[in-house]
Amino acid sequence: MTKQFGPWNLYSDAAPPSSGERFETLLQTGPLRVERIVSSCRPDTALYDQEQDEWVMLLEGRAILEVQGNPMTLVRGDALFLPAHTPHRVLETSDGALWLAVHHQPPKAGTAPDKAT
Repeated sequence: MTKQFGPWNLYSDAAPPSSGERFETLLQTGPLRVERIVSSCRPDTALYDQEQDEWVMLLEGRAILEVQGNPMTLVRGDALFLPAHTPHRVLETSDGALWLAVHHQPPKAGTAPDKAT
C-alpha cells in the first residue's frame, strides 16, 4: 500500500519482525516502487531473481549479501544496484537492519514505455 502524501518518517515503527523481513511499499507510481525493509537477525536466505532493477541502501545496521555467488558485506550508508535478473540473497543481517529500496520495472519487449501525464 502506498503511503498517502506525507510527511512520514522512515525510522518510525521500525521494530524488527521475529524472523525474516518486513516489506512496506512507500510509493508506487508507474514502473517505480519505493519500499522500506526492516530485517530481523534471522533473514530468509532464499535466492532472488527479480524481473525489475533494484537500488538498495542500508540505512541502519549491517548485512552480508551474496550477489552472483560472491559474498558482499554492507554497513550503514552502503548502497547497491542490482540489475534485473541478478541472482542475490541475504545471508545475514543485524537485528533491526533498515533498508530503503527502489525498484524499477523495465518495459516489456515490444511495448512502449509509460508516458508521463
